[in-house]
Amino acid sequence: MKQKLITSAISAAILATASLTATAYEQDDLIIRAGIATVDPNDDSSVLSVEGLGGNVPGTGVGVDSDTQLGITATYMLTAKIGVELLAATPFEHDISAKGLGGFGVSEIGSVEHLPPTLSLQYYLADPSSIFQPYVGAGINYTLILDESLSGEIKTQLGATDIELDDSIGLSLQAGFDYSLGENWLVNASIWYIDIETDAEIDSAVGKIEVDVDIDPWVYMFSVGYKF
Repeated sequence: MKQKLITSAISAAILATASLTATAYEQDDLIIRAGIATVDPNDDSSVLSVEGLGGNVPGTGVGVDSDTQLGITATYMLTAKIGVELLAATPFEHDISAKGLGGFGVSEIGSVEHLPPTLSLQYYLADPSSIFQPYVGAGINYTLILDESLSGEIKTQLGATDIELDDSIGLSLQAGFDYSLGENWLVNASIWYIDIETDAEIDSAVGKIEVDVDIDPWVYMFSVGYKF
């Protein structure tokens, strides 16, 4: 009896594995994934250049915080092992903090809202029939600035009236994996490193304030997907 139970359990496991591996990746497959995406800046900046203070102000700079939104990717398989993926998301919003401006009563500069669509060419490392599909990728990112706003502090203390940030184009690197749940469903975890650089310009009562910002974020995404 015990041997029959063991045999039945092994048979069930084999059938379950077979059902998972039946959804092999093939040319012309379309894989849609949706989940939680976090943009975590690895930021650095130049010192602030303040026109009314004679140019560069030593010890100053800016910082950018992280944000989490709904992320969506769509991958079209050119072959069973090569795909092209587009990363999209709902708009991310980041607060911009000030460094070295405490003497002016300014700790926050404002916030920025943006979209970072990223197009990547991917290579899938495993056999196309495997339930575990790790991949690597490289591509290009276009960060579109949607909106910028100033903090009340910088408006009050420095008489700031307007802020503008430039859009950015840069390279990206990616790694991730899909794990099949059978019946074309899968779970995914992925990470990108994206080169994002922007120039910020602020109009204020002390003259024009300028700073170059390297945001260079890590982007993490955990999602559920479906293969069509």
